[in-house]
Amino acid sequence: MSRYVNRMFCAAVAGLALTASGLATGCAAGTASAAGTASAAGTASAASAVRPSLSGRTAQAATICCSLSGVAATSAGNAWAVGSGGGLPSVIVHWNGAAWTRVPSPGSPGGGLGGVAVVSASDAWAVGYTSSRAGRDAALILHWNGTTWKRVPGPGLSAGSSLDGVAAVSADDAWAVGSTDMGARSCGGCTGLILHWNGTTWKRVPGPGLSVGSGLAAVAAVSAGDAWAVGYTPGLAGSTLILHWNGRVWKRVPSPSLGHAYGTLAGVAAVSARSAWAVGLTGDSTLILHWNGTTWKRVPSPSSPSGGILAGVAAASARSAWAVGATDSGNTLILHWNGTTWEQVRSPNPTPGHGEYLVGVAAASAGNAWAVGYAGGGQQALIVHWNGVSWSTMA
Repeated sequence: MSRYVNRMFCAAVAGLALTASGLATGCAAGTASAAGTASAAGTASAASAVRPSLSGRTAQAATICCSLSGVAATSAGNAWAVGSGGGLPSVIVHWNGAAWTRVPSPGSPGGGLGGVAVVSASDAWAVGYTSSRAGRDAALILHWNGTTWKRVPGPGLSAGSSLDGVAAVSADDAWAVGSTDMGARSCGGCTGLILHWNGTTWKRVPGPGLSVGSGLAAVAAVSAGDAWAVGYTPGLAGSTLILHWNGRVWKRVPSPSLGHAYGTLAGVAAVSARSAWAVGLTGDSTLILHWNGTTWKRVPSPSSPSGGILAGVAAASARSAWAVGATDSGNTLILHWNGTTWEQVRSPNPTPGHGEYLVGVAAASAGNAWAVGYAGGGQQALIVHWNGVSWSTMA
């Protein structure tokens, strides 16, 4: 799964204080949390170590091991989901309108993919990390050309780099974000990372607020001159990090005050220049922010008896958006924006209370959305689908 979201889940589920050091070392010991999330070192939990039993290249959600963290959909017959495979090469699966099919990934064993973005049927990107025997990670960038996924070189980055999110506007305009200089078992020395694809090469782009201890989790782009990136930065006040691309440079945009609570953002979605969403966690409750074209404001989130965390958000329109995550009790959490308020929607839980998390979500239309994560404490991937009426497990 996304390294950033993994650290956030680890800290939250383990009951750690949500601080910069908590995000950095939430699972620094290399052990899994009670819910079975993977360690920050990128190794899988004991439950996640089970290898998948795949028949050829076809796999339904119930047979994909072990976690999915990103999903992108362009139509009812075209969707991609990516994640990690418990010591196996990065997981990539494709929806063709009838079934999810496992597609070969050029990533090395032990790595993982955190995000995926689709431009067309023959143009898609996936980003993450690949692990070495020395225990240091390297940023991983993959491209789909309509036939195969191939690894694409990135700019010269130090060992310990990882990418968590990707967004694509066109064939010659894409963004990827994450962190670099991340140690094998913590992120105390990492800094936020921004990369841009110009149609030929990936290049590193500077951004404000990317100090030591910072990280970027997600990116969304409306056009070549309008993109957002979110994450966290060290500090006593706020600590949520929001950056905006205006076509020339990235600038930091003020975040709403969270008082004395520490907060972090894990997902972002943009509908237009006047409407964008960002989600995450503050204290022990979910966090939802909205951009109205002028400022970011906090929006009330439905209360959950056991608290919760939001890891991903997607918007089909200004009146329809989805946010996904998990409750503190280890069950999936799905929220819907109806144009006026956010409401909790009934979500599938194949093994209730046993570590079920939704990490990524994509909305192709008001009646077609996908959410991915993992179930059974990491033993199997979890893929759920919205058909316009209800969410169901695709297994």
